[in-house]
This record gives sequence, structure tokens and C-alpha cells, in this order.
Amino acid sequence: MKAIKNIGLVIFLIGLAFFTALPVLGTFNLNEANFNTIIKEQKIESDVFINDIKSNIVGRDFNGMQSLSPKISKALDNANENHTKNKEWDKKIYTKSSAMAAFIGKKSANGFIANNKGLMWLLTFGLGIIGALMFILPNVILLGKKGIKNDGIYHQSATNRGWIGWMVFIFLVSFYLVLYFASEYATNWTLLVDPISEALSGNPAGHWFVYGFMYCTVMTVMAVRMYIKYRHNIYQVFRTTSVLFFQIVFAFIIPEIMVRLQMPYYDFKNAFPLDYDFFFQWNLKELTNTGGIGIFILVWGIALTLVVVPIMVYFFGKRWYCSWVCGCGGLAETLGDPYRQHSDKSLFAWKVERYLVHGVLVFVIVMTAMTLYSFFSDTGTVLGIKTSTVQSIYSLVIGSIFAGVIGTGFYPIFGNRVWCRFGCPLAAYLGFVQRFKSKFRITTNGGQCISCGNCSTYCEMGIDVRAYAQKGENIVRSSCVGCGVCSAVCPRGVLKLENGPEDGRINPTEILLGNDVDLMDLVNQK
Repeated sequence: MKAIKNIGLVIFLIGLAFFTALPVLGTFNLNEANFNTIIKEQKIESDVFINDIKSNIVGRDFNGMQSLSPKISKALDNANENHTKNKEWDKKIYTKSSAMAAFIGKKSANGFIANNKGLMWLLTFGLGIIGALMFILPNVILLGKKGIKNDGIYHQSATNRGWIGWMVFIFLVSFYLVLYFASEYATNWTLLVDPISEALSGNPAGHWFVYGFMYCTVMTVMAVRMYIKYRHNIYQVFRTTSVLFFQIVFAFIIPEIMVRLQMPYYDFKNAFPLDYDFFFQWNLKELTNTGGIGIFILVWGIALTLVVVPIMVYFFGKRWYCSWVCGCGGLAETLGDPYRQHSDKSLFAWKVERYLVHGVLVFVIVMTAMTLYSFFSDTGTVLGIKTSTVQSIYSLVIGSIFAGVIGTGFYPIFGNRVWCRFGCPLAAYLGFVQRFKSKFRITTNGGQCISCGNCSTYCEMGIDVRAYAQKGENIVRSSCVGCGVCSAVCPRGVLKLENGPEDGRINPTEILLGNDVDLMDLVNQK
């Protein structure tokens, strides 16, 4: 069995190597017909840019995007500088250089990769899937006795910040950096999934389609691992199935089909303020201009945030979203499960968590208030501050770097819920409701606790569960996502996820202290 796992690891690494090399491989040659199509589709009116591209790019061969992209960026900068100098504002090109390079690169891709999409898909995604399953599936034969096994987790390179963990870290961070800041280097990746994109939406794939497809693929493969590891725990099987369904169907397939049907691209499970650009001017205009479906999406988005979320949290806690529906939580619970033990449990981390996650929530609320004021008053500034500037800062710092690069890329180093714990504004909002108005709690039976520490070790949200269990206190924490792993790994059945009357959320120690006071009153009276 060990040999099969090792072979699987080698196959996976080969597929990963091919996938990682693609951004700097391939040949590109832009012909005049394709460039004329680009001019029409992008509505380019800059003669300076058009002449520059025709002189320096059209009809020439380029090896790798690293040789093509700088020339496109230079042509774009020169054109905009010229038009700004001559105050020809209508001729300026406002498309980012990386986006323009990605668009031109896609139209000019040729050679082996572009002409052998199926083969290259097998050498990248295919080998990655096969290798990962070969690494995971031998555990089926070694199931052993009933229970969840974490044996040797701190002695394995993949799960204890060893070389495999650091490789995963480097790959994830690099992948997100390409997606957010250098999308032109994802051109060859988009070629591999073009047939899938065209089957769903009718359009060629972009870099965000690559992201969505990879997201679903990784979650599916790692869900197999979850099913094996937690096979005896019905709640974990349900949770894994739920997040997988909502990610693949609601976050990936339905939005793509909506585009094919000439409707706005929208994920019906994505709630504000996680969906921070829902109230941005461009989105509001797009929704209001697309008729009934747009208005429905607008009303649904508001109702989801203000009505559905608090009602569901009241009955089920924030787990209904964070552990059953959310795509971020779904990736954390599948790809991130091997790293959950790395979540910092220190008091310092808890203090940082409270300031950061609530700070992000305040930031997004203020930004949204400015956005709505600008939308209805038809002005671009609030108190002398440009609304677009605030939106750009949030999109860059929170939406890209925090949620993507750090929030997912740092799984192997800081645990699997970095974003959910320290940055997600929706998690903060859900946490407020859960802490003060919810039937959800984790109950404990302190008399049975043997202080093994499994519950605290595997709490992905950094909660010192053992401290509660030792005192027999209900765990009522705004950060708890109700994943249930603490109760799943408890050897004594001390912990239990429950929904009950709100008055049942009082800590047992408080009740005991109250009884002691009553007893002393009786003694004094006698």
C-alpha cells in the first residue's frame, strides 16, 4: 500500500510540474484578422495603440507570455500617455495591461499546447487527479476499526510543515498571485478548459473559469479523503456532501448556464458582505438594466443578508453557512483538513482575530455606505474621499491579498481557516448573531473529560475547547463554525453539537455558583 501511495505522489508531482510550467511555455503569433477582432470586441479607438501593436506584435512569433506581455504593456502605456497629453480622453484604453495581454495572448496562442488541449489536460489536471486519488485511496484497504485516525500527523511532511507542505504553500500562493495580478500568465491554463467552458456558457474560458474549475476539482478529490477519514460520522459525511453540492452546482454550474441564457453571472448562495461588490455601482446598474431577473437577484441578495442569514443562524448557528454552504468553508474543510491542527490557539491569536475580523466588517460596511450614497446622489466622493479609491483598496488588500493569497495559500502553515477566522466579514456578522441570539451551542460533559487535548488540537478556529470541557461549560463562541470535528475526535463523547432553547446556553458553572449561594442563605437562616 505504501508503494501505491508513493507512486501516486510521484504522478501527482509530475502533473503539478506540467501545470506550473505552462504559464511560461507556448508560442504566440497574432495575425491581423484576429487583431481586427480584438479591436472590435474591445472597442479600441486608439490609433497609437493599434499602430504600435501592428508594428511590433502582429505577424511575429513569441515564445512564452514573458516575451509577449511586456510589449503589450508598453504599447498600452505609450498610447494612454499620448492621449492624456493631448487630452484625447475618448481614445484612452482603461483596460488593465494584464487583462489586455491575456486577451491578446488568448487570440494569438498557437503551437503544441493550443493544438493539443485534451492531451495537455491529461498531463496536468488528469495526472494531478489520478495521483491524488492513488495517494488517498489505499486508506480504503487499511480502514481498520471504527473511529477517526490522526496517527502520525505530526510526523508526516505533508501535514507538519515539511517539504511537501511548503511545496503546497508555494504553489497555492503563486497560483493566487497569477490569478489576481498577472492573469496573462494563465492563458495556457484557459486553453485546457476551453471545451468545458464552451459547453457550459458558450464562451471560451477566462482565468476565473480556470479558478472555478480547479476549485471544484480540488474539493471533489479532497472530499474523497473526507469520506474515507470521517466515514463513521454521519454529520461529517453530510457536511462534506453539502459544501460540495453548493460549490459545484450553485457557485460554478448555475452561474455559467445563466451567462449562456443571457442573464447576469450570479452565485445565489454568496451573501453580502462576503460578496462585497454586490452594491458596487457597476453591479447595481447591471442588475437594474437586465429586467426581471436582475431585480430578483437584487431583492434576493438583500433578503439573504437581512432575513435568511439571521433566521438560519438563530436555529442552526453559523454552521449552516460556514460549514454547509460556503465555498470558502468548503475548500477549507476539504483541501485544508490536513492542516487544521496548525491553527493558533494562543490568547494573542484570539485578540488579533477579534480586531482583524471585526475591523474588516466595519471597513466593508463603511465602504458600502459610501457606495450607496454615491449611487443615489450621483457623486463620486463622500466627505472629500473618492468612493472608487476606497473600493479599490478593499478589493486589493482584503478581496485579493487577504482572502486569496493569504487566506488560502497559507493553509499548510497557519491552518485551514485563516480567512474565515481573521478576515471574513460575513463570518463576523454571523458570529454576532450566533453569540447573542442563537439556539446553537456545543454542550460538554466535564465529568467525562480526560484532558487528552484532541478537541483543541483539531479546532480549526483556534478555540481552546478543552478548557471549556474541563469546566463542563457550554461552548458559545462567535467564531465557532460548528464543524463538529472536536466532538468527532473526542474519545469519550464529551462534546455534542446541539440546538435548543436559548436559556439552555447558560454556562453550568454559573448555575452551580448560583446554587451554592442559595445553600449558604439557607445555612445562615438556620
